[in-house]
Amino acid sequence: MSWAETDEVYQIAGLGGRVALGRRPAVLVVDLSNGFTDPASALGSDLGEVVAATATLLDRSRDGDLPVIFTTVAYEANLTDAGIWLRKMPAIAELKLGSPLVEIDARLGRRPGEPVVVKKGASALFGTNLVAMLTALSVDTVLVCGATTSGCVRATVVDLVQNGFRAIVPRECVGDRAAAPHEANLFDIDAKYGDVVLLDELLTDLRSTIAAQTPAPR
Repeated sequence: MSWAETDEVYQIAGLGGRVALGRRPAVLVVDLSNGFTDPASALGSDLGEVVAATATLLDRSRDGDLPVIFTTVAYEANLTDAGIWLRKMPAIAELKLGSPLVEIDARLGRRPGEPVVVKKGASALFGTNLVAMLTALSVDTVLVCGATTSGCVRATVVDLVQNGFRAIVPRECVGDRAAAPHEANLFDIDAKYGDVVLLDELLTDLRSTIAAQTPAPR
């Protein structure tokens, strides 16, 4: 089935509604750690363009005082907290607490006060305090960046919508190891779970949203 045929099937099913940007957005950068952005890493790939696009979104968001949250996957040295996932992805054994591989890519310029959520699974919400953080900040919309589109990004978006948050994915700010799973999952996210948008469009929408909002509780 071609993309056009798939799109027609989804339209007939009534999929593809819009969640749109809410009143209090936050940026969530999923796993743009060295282990995923360094092509020399077993888990890594060339995500230079994704990192650059995400940095652009972060600059605009910081100027508007929007919350910025990072995630990283990191395990104990004995890997007892890696669970069954280790059998499917043995390379995650490289992501140990304290390793440079679990540090956020320096090109993103993480600032003091921008938290890093350490996660053990694919979704940034699974087994973490992320929902509590977003709720405390009165966030209603999460701008999801990061890697990989078919893995942790998708899992995070699904969990966000299931927990009552709008999820928006700027296309240029997410990446994967291969084009086919990247495009397939962007298509599916846009149809069922969140809005996939162009970065320039999102930046334009953010201008008015930032101008209209009052300071969130800190």
